[in-house]
Amino acid sequence: MQTFRYGPAASQAGDLHLPDRDDAPVVCLFHGGFWRMPYARDQMTPLAEDLARRGYAAWNLEYRRLGEPGGGWPGSFEDVHAGIEHLAQLKADGAGIDLSRVLTVGHSAGGHLALWAAGPRRIAASSALPQVRIMVAVGQAPAADLRRIHELGCSNGVARELLGGMPSEVPERYALASPQELLPLGVPQLVVHGEKDDVVPAAVGRDYVKAGERAGDTVEYIELPGVRHFEHLDPKGEAWGKVVEWLEKLLEAS
Repeated sequence: MQTFRYGPAASQAGDLHLPDRDDAPVVCLFHGGFWRMPYARDQMTPLAEDLARRGYAAWNLEYRRLGEPGGGWPGSFEDVHAGIEHLAQLKADGAGIDLSRVLTVGHSAGGHLALWAAGPRRIAASSALPQVRIMVAVGQAPAADLRRIHELGCSNGVARELLGGMPSEVPERYALASPQELLPLGVPQLVVHGEKDDVVPAAVGRDYVKAGERAGDTVEYIELPGVRHFEHLDPKGEAWGKVVEWLEKLLEAS
């Protein structure tokens, strides 16, 4: 594993876990924590290590979060864009990664970012077309609908904090930041949710999938009986097993 910087801020960094092969497909990982400090990318390290053992390159990204300068709107979103784009530089510098097979996977708030990044990334430091395009996206208990997250009052009104206002106050930000409002994303997607999730209710995932299907996207939904919110972070758990099984089938088919 090596850590690389994609910007000058302390949180503009990522850990690249490489397998023992060249031209590996790349999984960009995004951690949860409702976009807040002090939650950090170490949450996803066990999953990154598991992916590397399976032959994937794992790019475990950090981003500026609420509670630090630049966190929230638009900085957190700009960081996601810049972090993914940095893969082109890593490839140019000799990393054995395949930029035609780049995937995003994220948990909770990171699931929101993984889905968001796979669609039209409209908030970016540059108006240039992205160099790195996303092939597929996976949301693990994703906070995929920011209006719904606001209505539910999740994490003491975190959606309002993230975007600097309520939907009635900054509707254009919700339209640009919420994956559900950006549908169709135009790439295959998987949403895995636990039936007993009391942090991001499973109904959020269910409704996102229905909206994606209505918009014309290919979106698969797996709801796991008895599973809560944090079981998704266990590389030996059922929830993660569903993710890697889906990724392997999709890459084989492609």
